[in-house]
Amino acid sequence: MDFIAIPAEQTTAVTDAVLAVMAMASALYLARISPQNSWKARLWVWFFGLLALAFLLGVVVHGFKLSKVIQAYLWQPLYLVLGLVGAIFMIAALHDMWGEAMARRALPIMVVAGVGFFGITVVWPAGFRVFIIYEVAIMLLALGAYLWLAYGGQLEGAWLMAGGILVTIIAAWVQASNGIAFTFIWSFDHNGAYHLIQMVGIVLLVVALRKGLLSRD
Repeated sequence: MDFIAIPAEQTTAVTDAVLAVMAMASALYLARISPQNSWKARLWVWFFGLLALAFLLGVVVHGFKLSKVIQAYLWQPLYLVLGLVGAIFMIAALHDMWGEAMARRALPIMVVAGVGFFGITVVWPAGFRVFIIYEVAIMLLALGAYLWLAYGGQLEGAWLMAGGILVTIIAAWVQASNGIAFTFIWSFDHNGAYHLIQMVGIVLLVVALRKGLLSRD
């Protein structure tokens, strides 16, 4: 396979790779600092592990010259992984809001919802728009939950979690804005800009999770 020659796509692939490293490092860090047998921590390790896989698939999709058929096939596992990432994020928010018992009951429902999102992208050509709607809906629900927890002082790091989620929502909005393009050393389009903003979001989430995991599960 040859590397793609489009500068903005090259930048997107490189920032995808950086995000994959950040996500995997986050998973390993949270696994190391979490209390033993912490179900909540395992949720977040799975979240960041799957997120790393999604970014790695993004490296292939954006970084190499591929036929339209191969690209279409690669987007399918990518959407499946993204659907599960969103589901796990929602389960983790439910855990913080209502406890482990509620989160465990919601687990199969949310996994089915994540797979259902993937099914919609298979039968509907506008799969990317479905992803944006799915992502933003989950993030808005989670944002409301963490703002409530932060306001009530019920969870260490809740304000930072809310900040990380808000940054992620802004990043999703930027990604959906196809007209964005700028040059800062390298060429960036809406995908590259999304990646830059999401790097900040990941840092905020990990700092928030560190506070929460080290204070109480």
